[in-house]
Amino acid sequence: MIINCIAIDDEPLALGLVCAFIEQTPFLKLIDRYSSAVEALVGLQDQKVDLIFLDIQMPNLNGMELARVLDSRGATKPRIIFTTAYNQFAIEGYRVDALDYLLKPFNYEEFLHASNKALTYFELVNRSNTPATVVAAKPEEEEYLFLKIEYQLVRIALNEILYIEGLKDYVKIYLQDKDKPLLSLTSLKALEEKLPSKRFMRVHRSFIVSLNKINSITRNALQIGKVNISVGDQYKEAFGVFLSKWN
Repeated sequence: MIINCIAIDDEPLALGLVCAFIEQTPFLKLIDRYSSAVEALVGLQDQKVDLIFLDIQMPNLNGMELARVLDSRGATKPRIIFTTAYNQFAIEGYRVDALDYLLKPFNYEEFLHASNKALTYFELVNRSNTPATVVAAKPEEEEYLFLKIEYQLVRIALNEILYIEGLKDYVKIYLQDKDKPLLSLTSLKALEEKLPSKRFMRVHRSFIVSLNKINSITRNALQIGKVNISVGDQYKEAFGVFLSKWN
């Protein structure tokens, strides 16, 4: 698989280094290079670009602003790997759905690691666009999902999920046989829509539970392992319908 790339950086040496790294990576193809985000925005109108290696601190239009402009393109937007000397932009880079965040100065090994994340992402997207996979991806038939965890897509088996906790812009996914939860930048509502309703239920404004992982149920709460989760008032009716199947 070949990934079409451009590099954007207002520092000539940094731009040259990124371009050299792209050209020595077999699965990357350098389409163009730009010394400003404004020039790149114009050039992107006429080119099919999959991946952008993007500096952040640039005059007129910085890299984060360009990323937000491109984000409005939805599914057709190119993906981004940020290349910057400033680590304070890492969380904001996560919010614009960047694939990775390279902190200058970085070497080829670090560059290749980030590029391999991009390759994995595009291979997954390519497979999901084939008819066979699309048919298998119906929500009620899905046995796993992919979530963005620390700048990479991680495959999570549905039968390993115990429960999910929502924390503003993030969710914590608690898995069986794992001491620590996985943290993903998404909303509980968005995740609820991806999960099969026959197996998962939202029982509280902050919790989704795996129905087959419930150990016990009291009047207003349920228990999964050693964790007690309250059933919120607005979810009691739906949860009662679930319980009625067993009475």
